[in-house]
Amino acid sequence: MPAPVSPPQTIYDKIWDAHLVDQQDDGACLIYIDAHLVHEVTTPQAFEGLRAANRAVRRPDCTLATVDHNIPTVSRRGFKNVTTFISEPDSRVQVATLEQNVVDFGLTYYGMTDKRQGIVHVIGPEQGFTLPGKTLCCGDSHTSTHGAFGALAWGIGTSEVEHVLATQTLLTRKSKNMRVTVNGTLAEGVTSKDVMLHIIGKIGTAGGTGCVIEFAGSAIESLSMEARMSLCNMSIEGGARAGLIAPDETTFEYVKDRPLAPKGEEWDMALKYWKSLRTDPDAKFDKEVVINAADIAPTVTWGTSPEDTAPVTGKVPSPEDYSNPGKKAGVIRSLEYMGLEAGTPIQQIKVDKVFIGSCTNSRIEDLRSAAAIAKGRHVAPHIYAMVVPGSGLVKQQAEVEGLDKVFTAAGFDWREAGCSMCLGMNPDILAPQERCASTSNRNFEGRQGAGGRTHLMSPAMAAAAAIKGYIADVRDYTDKIDFSGPTKAKDYALKAAVDPVLDVSSLPGDRSSQAATPTEPSDDDLVDERTDTPAQGSQTGVHTTVAADSGGMVAFTVLKGIAAPLKMSNIDTDRIIPKQFLKSIKRTGFGDALFYPIRYDPKTKQPNPDFVLNQPPFDKAKILVIQGENFGCGSSREHAPWALRDFGITSILAESFADIFYNNCFKNGMLPVILPRAQLDQLADDARAHKEITIDLEKEQIVRPSGETIPFEIDSFRKYCLVNGLDDIGLTMNKEDKIVAFEKFRSAKFPWLDGESYRTGQKKAVNIGGAGVRKGTDW
Repeated sequence: MPAPVSPPQTIYDKIWDAHLVDQQDDGACLIYIDAHLVHEVTTPQAFEGLRAANRAVRRPDCTLATVDHNIPTVSRRGFKNVTTFISEPDSRVQVATLEQNVVDFGLTYYGMTDKRQGIVHVIGPEQGFTLPGKTLCCGDSHTSTHGAFGALAWGIGTSEVEHVLATQTLLTRKSKNMRVTVNGTLAEGVTSKDVMLHIIGKIGTAGGTGCVIEFAGSAIESLSMEARMSLCNMSIEGGARAGLIAPDETTFEYVKDRPLAPKGEEWDMALKYWKSLRTDPDAKFDKEVVINAADIAPTVTWGTSPEDTAPVTGKVPSPEDYSNPGKKAGVIRSLEYMGLEAGTPIQQIKVDKVFIGSCTNSRIEDLRSAAAIAKGRHVAPHIYAMVVPGSGLVKQQAEVEGLDKVFTAAGFDWREAGCSMCLGMNPDILAPQERCASTSNRNFEGRQGAGGRTHLMSPAMAAAAAIKGYIADVRDYTDKIDFSGPTKAKDYALKAAVDPVLDVSSLPGDRSSQAATPTEPSDDDLVDERTDTPAQGSQTGVHTTVAADSGGMVAFTVLKGIAAPLKMSNIDTDRIIPKQFLKSIKRTGFGDALFYPIRYDPKTKQPNPDFVLNQPPFDKAKILVIQGENFGCGSSREHAPWALRDFGITSILAESFADIFYNNCFKNGMLPVILPRAQLDQLADDARAHKEITIDLEKEQIVRPSGETIPFEIDSFRKYCLVNGLDDIGLTMNKEDKIVAFEKFRSAKFPWLDGESYRTGQKKAVNIGGAGVRKGTDW
């Protein structure tokens, strides 16, 4: 009798199945994580949780740490250590805390004197830490970047960061398969950034919710690796859990000979496996989108969502162009915030600053394309323009090629590696109402600084805007430019020094007090952040002194109380809690910063009396009713549910949620409920009448004041954990035997996934036998 034929699979299916440690009857899965990237913002609470539970990092060889979000990008000449170099107190504490944690837990770290330091999603591919077929996580939503290699990579919240550190696994559920096919030849001046902005403009910021997107088609296959990274980077902006591109010869050539890539026989083994990962011809997708490459022009954003896109030859839309009332209201607010009038030609929008950088567009090819526009020209007199390389190695490569001289001669500011103005958690921020042509990935309100206005575009387009002083069509500045360029950076990058493994030169000698509660900033310390600070007397997460609690959650059974109604769609995490309030090493103290951009008057910093949570009895609300979709889109930051929880809200009812936010709620004992709009409208009416509602999780129903019940659904495992107040890590450690068995299988079948020594090139012996068993950490 012939053996049964396996059904055709997508690349996502294949990677998922190869990492499945355990699956429960209800579909909840335990997935093994091959690689874990960590930085200073989303990890301090995770490491503190390990300490509180007396847990070690299970696989230090699978974890790589760097600093990027908070650090200044000014010259590092004379750098001694982070204590003396970083002037902003809370940023300094977060960076110093990470440096203490990498020492305490034996992790590999690229610090500020290591030329390999850089943006977390730049250094992973650069070093060969990112490989096809890997599962890779980071406490950062743009981890989707690594999907360009055919790696299954996604952003996670801090609780999940702790889970990966402790168990090297994640409890999660399989997403749906979605494919976006772009066929044809891209026109001159059109880059992968334009492709992705065009896609998001078509599908919306919730178009990929619940899905992993595979990008396919001849236009995608023609892209360089760095262009593919830019594309996958913004998968999260389209609502997807992750983005994937099947590995091919372009991928293999990029990866080969990088420091952490497999060598010799292991390379041959890996290559054979990687070639098997392509989606099978007859594989089924839950959702398909097909786009003609010829339809894509150089594209920019005009509003406050990545879906607010237009070709550079277009105009700012009118609210009357939209029939959906929620979208129409969003356009009205966006136009007001952005200071734009409907019908304005895109190329008549004057900009004040230009930012070229971020994990989306700070690689060598990005800098080459921008330099090609800048060469022989000069930025407009009123423009401040900055170029921030994605890593120390990118910076060095650019300087070898003379790109730094091109930029400085044209009037650009040439900076050190870091996240910089992408999110403005460092000194690089916009002032209120300043308008920026940016190569970053989000244009949310206040993303680059309170009141700042952001227009997303490609590096070449940003350079053109810097020269003209207005948003410009890059095609007006050149007859023909290679916008991707060769991957000649590779040879130089591989010759870079590989020591020190741990950047001990930047660590202060006395570490006893570095992880303490942040010092209250002085007025001088906060001079650039004044517009981002709540009214005097309010308490934010920046200065909390409450200890982290990792010892389980409060059980959620029945919740009765007043619900606060909020009629708005696409409420992003920056609106729930702006980035300037993330600089804490604790999990609590964020309540007063909740909904800061709309809860406080932008001028007086006093509570806005028109905002629902400032009005009795809603100021004591336990439940939030959202009359809109896609709540919690944007970042993977767990600070968003922390802020809601600290305010007192433990359940959110909405039409739909962004995947990461939805998952983060359960990790914090909070219940997100998906309901149809009609029922949300009824519950909002009850709320406005100041009537209490009851949420009964065990019965999976909401009881209105009239006695009418509204049923809802929640998967059984999440319900079980909430009702019993159970901690995911403790549950996972009950499956220790399965994890150990999987690790033995993994090392035998995929030996290149076990860490390799930078110094000797020799494989380190891995003692697999239980949580907390550490491997040598001098890669």
